[in-house]
Amino acid sequence: MLMPSIFGDNLFDDFMNDFPFFDDRDVKKAEKKLYGRRGRNLMKTDIKEMDHSYELEMDLPGFKKDEIKVSLENGYLTISAAKGLDQDEQEKKTGKYLRRERYAGACERSFYVGEDVTQDEIKGEFKHGILKLTIPKKEAKAEVPEKKYIAIEG
Repeated sequence: MLMPSIFGDNLFDDFMNDFPFFDDRDVKKAEKKLYGRRGRNLMKTDIKEMDHSYELEMDLPGFKKDEIKVSLENGYLTISAAKGLDQDEQEKKTGKYLRRERYAGACERSFYVGEDVTQDEIKGEFKHGILKLTIPKKEAKAEVPEKKYIAIEG
């Protein structure tokens, strides 16, 4: 039941590399500026199935508890984290940076947990850069119609 959302993922990343006229160097440069070299290591997630629940563990290194938001809407559990977006205001108070290598930006992931799960049932904990969520298992209420066959004689 707990499945990653594919809306933020490009399933055809390598497909366009076969065409000589497709140039994505500018896109890769912009990605590097926003996320840095280790941007793809953000929000690595493990999901474990237990008897009565799912346990989700997500790495969020360098984030504080108040920079992380977890929401549940239309059966989708969305985890978002943002830091350093108010850079201009900080620079006015503390001085101008000459070099910045630490991560500043936002990231988000969504997982489908089902329509029957409510916010009160999900338990969360954030410790040492790891977000742990416990999501209860719910049986799907939708009944699959049973196929009825007609006997053929002959």
